[in-house]
Amino acid sequence: QLVNALQTHRLNTIAELRRAEKSLATIDSADVSEPMTSACASSSWILDGVKKLTWLGTYYVNYHGLLTELRSLTRNYPFSSDCVEEAKRRVYSDPNSNRSWNLAWLVLTKIQSDQLISYYARYQASQPAMWGNHAPTADGVAKLASAFVSEWNHAVSQMLRYWDRPPVSH
Repeated sequence: QLVNALQTHRLNTIAELRRAEKSLATIDSADVSEPMTSACASSSWILDGVKKLTWLGTYYVNYHGLLTELRSLTRNYPFSSDCVEEAKRRVYSDPNSNRSWNLAWLVLTKIQSDQLISYYARYQASQPAMWGNHAPTADGVAKLASAFVSEWNHAVSQMLRYWDRPPVSH
C-alpha cells in the first residue's frame, strides 16, 4: 500500500514521505526495495513554499528543494549552491551511491564525508564580492569561513536528523 502510494505520487508532505520511507526501510525484501528505488530514482521531490512536496517526472536530484531547505536553515550565511552541486556530482560518480534510494540523504552525507563544507566556506569567504569587491585579508577570510562552517554544518546536521537510521538498501 505504501509502495503504491509512493509510485502513484499520493504522498505530498515531508512527514508522509518520511513515514513511508521509515516503514519500507525496515522490510528486507526486493518486493519493497526495488519499487522504492525505482520510484525514487525515476522521479524526485521538490519542496515548495508551503512545505508540500511536488513530484517531478525526471531524475533531477531535489537540487533546488534541497538547497532551498538548507538555505532556510542558514539565514545568516546562505548555504553554498556550489557545495550542493559538487556533492551531487560526486554522488552520481560514486559506484557506492546505489546503497540508498534517497538521493537527498546521499548528497548530505557526501557533503559531510568529503568535507566539502570547509572547502566551499574558504572558497566563498575569499571571494572579493563578499568584501564589497575589495581584496579580503587572510584574517577576515578565516573568520568568515569559520562562520560559514559553523552555520552550514549545523544545517546539514539538522537535515540529516530526518533519518534516525541511514536509508540504505540491505
